[in-house]
Amino acid sequence: MKIVLQRVKQASVTNDSVENKIKKGYCLLVGVGKTSTESDSAAIAKKIVNARLFEDAEGKLNLNLQQVNGEILSISQFTLYADVRKGNRPGFTQSMSPDRANELYEHFNDTLRSYGINVQTGEFGTDMLVDIANDGPVTIIYESQDGKII
Repeated sequence: MKIVLQRVKQASVTNDSVENKIKKGYCLLVGVGKTSTESDSAAIAKKIVNARLFEDAEGKLNLNLQQVNGEILSISQFTLYADVRKGNRPGFTQSMSPDRANELYEHFNDTLRSYGINVQTGEFGTDMLVDIANDGPVTIIYESQDGKII
C-alpha cells in the first residue's frame, strides 16, 4: 500500500455525485497494490495518525493530527502503482483489482476513523476534481508491505 500525504489548510473533492471537504489536516492519495493487505492499511493508518507533522509553539513539527483537531480527506489513487519503465504509457498491472482495492481502501478509512478522526472521502473508481491548499508544503510518502512500514 502506498500513500502520499499532504498537509493542508483545506482540501475538497468533487464530481457529479460527491462533494466533500475538510479544513486543516491531511489530504491522502491512497494506492492499493496487488499484494496490499489489511495489515498494511492498519500499519499506515497508525503511522499517519501519530505522525508529528504540525508545528508547536516553537515552530517545530511536534504535534500530531489529533492534537490539532485535524481532519483527513482520503482519495483512492490507483495510479500510485503505475509502472513507467517501458514506453510512454504507464502500466497498472501492479494495482489491485477494483473490487478488492475498494475493500482495502474502505478498511483503511475505517481504521483512521477508529482513532476519532473525521475522514471524508472521494468516490472510488471515478474521475474527481481535487482541490488542496497545501500547508508548508509538507508532503510525505508512506508505504507498507507485509504489515510493516517500508
